[in-house]
Amino acid sequence: MLKEVCVGSFLEAKMAEKRGAGRIELCDRLDEGGTTASYGTIKKCVESLNIPVFALVRPRSGDFIYSCYEIDIMREDIKLCKGLGVKGIVIGILNNKNEIDYETLRDFVKLAHPLEVTFHKAIDEVKDPVKEIPKLKAAGVSRILSSGKGKTALEGKKLLNKMIEAAGANMTVIVSGKITKENFDEVSQEIKSSEYHGRKIL
Repeated sequence: MLKEVCVGSFLEAKMAEKRGAGRIELCDRLDEGGTTASYGTIKKCVESLNIPVFALVRPRSGDFIYSCYEIDIMREDIKLCKGLGVKGIVIGILNNKNEIDYETLRDFVKLAHPLEVTFHKAIDEVKDPVKEIPKLKAAGVSRILSSGKGKTALEGKKLLNKMIEAAGANMTVIVSGKITKENFDEVSQEIKSSEYHGRKIL
């Protein structure tokens, strides 16, 4: 089971690697739910870590409904991350009906290629995440980060298990939602996935 650690700085990333993280999700402003890290932070992590770095591409906190200007910013950040050598990007985009904006998502995936793409917790804002899984696969997404619409993974376990079943072997559902080293055993017993995510998972 891979443990992905969400970090907000280079020093946190180094510490997570030392503690046994299998992958880093690199962000800034975790106090606001996470935004894109700086050029320097991304570059330093890619150069210094021996585990994969996935970079969050999110221009601001708040909702996941972006203006055309913000979409342009995200495109530039994807190109930047790709040039710096990250292994993957973490993105999510919705329309004003809280539906996934597949047209823009496909554009982002194409631009990011061959990087792996995770669709983040914007999935928990849509009406039925399970129904979106085949469409996300078709769009080229390889992972979905979700807490099953719950405040915690355990609260969302019923939906998470349905999502994992629907994803099958060709897509990974990264289980998230207040997972800590203290409750990890319980979470991994209740929700059978290959990947788990958290700030305090190690």
